[in-house]
Amino acid sequence: MIRRPRPSQAATGALLVLAGLVCQELGASIAVALFPQVGPIGMVTLRLVFAALILLAVARPALRGHPRSAWGSAVGFGLVLAAMNVCFYLALDRIPLGPAVTLEILGPLALSVIAGRRWTSALWAGVALVGVLLLGGVLLHSGPTAALDPLGVILALAAGALWIGYILLSARTGTEFPGLNGLAIAAAIGALVTIPLAATTAGTALFDPVILLLGLGVAALSSAVPYALEFVALRRLSAATFSILLASAPAIAAIAGLLVLGQELTTPQWLGIACVVGAGIGAVLSARRGRAPEAHPSIAPS
Repeated sequence: MIRRPRPSQAATGALLVLAGLVCQELGASIAVALFPQVGPIGMVTLRLVFAALILLAVARPALRGHPRSAWGSAVGFGLVLAAMNVCFYLALDRIPLGPAVTLEILGPLALSVIAGRRWTSALWAGVALVGVLLLGGVLLHSGPTAALDPLGVILALAAGALWIGYILLSARTGTEFPGLNGLAIAAAIGALVTIPLAATTAGTALFDPVILLLGLGVAALSSAVPYALEFVALRRLSAATFSILLASAPAIAAIAGLLVLGQELTTPQWLGIACVVGAGIGAVLSARRGRAPEAHPSIAPS
C-alpha cells in the first residue's frame, strides 16, 4: 500500500519546491546582470566551479574502485552538463529569461510526451507548439520588437535538447555511483571543460573578488539551495505533484526577469509561456493515469 503525503506535508513540500524555483531564477537573473563583466561563458564557469566545489565538499566521492563504464557515464554527464549550461547562458545573452526557460523546458516536456504514448500526449505537444509560435511572434505578432532573436531561440532549444541527455545520463550515473558522488564528479568535469573557454573570453575579470563572491551566490542560488530544497520536498510530495510544480518554472522566470532585470514581455509572449506551462502540467497529469513519472532534483541550467 502506497502512503500518500499528509496535506500539511504536501503543502510544505510545495512551498519548498516553489522557493527553490524562485532561488533558481533569481540566480539566473544575477548571472545575466554579470554578463557585461565576465560574459555568458565566464558566468557558466563560475557557477559550475563553485557548484562542483560545494558538491565535492558534501559528497567527498571516492575516485577509485569504479568500473570504466561508470567513468564513461560520469564524463558524458559532465560534458552534457557543461554544454547545456553554455547554450542556456548564451541564449540568456540574446533573449529574456522567461522565454529562454520556456523554450528550454520543451526538452523535458518532449521526453514526457514521447514516454506517454497516449493521444493526450499529442494534444499537449500541440499546446506547447502554439506556445512556441506565440513566443516567437509567429502568432499574434504585436510589432517589430515582439519577435525573439533567432539565434537565442536556437540556443535555448539546444539547451532543452541537452537537458534530455542530462536527465538520461543523470539516471544512469546515479546507478553507477552512490549518493551525490556521480553528480559531484560530473559537475567537476563540466567545470574543468569550461575553464579554458572562460579564460579566453573573460580573462582576469574572473578573479575580481566581487565577481567571485557574486559567482558563489549564483552557484548557491541556482544549484545548491534548489537541490537541497527539492531533495527535502520529494520526501513530502508525490512525483507527479513535484513535476507539476516544476512546470511553473517558465512563469517564475518571466516574473523574475521582469522584476529583477526589467525584461518586459508582450501579451502574446505571456500567453505563449502560459501555453507551455499548461502543456507541462497536462502531460504530467496524463502520465499520472498510467505510470507515475519519476522525479528527482537536479542542477537545472536556469
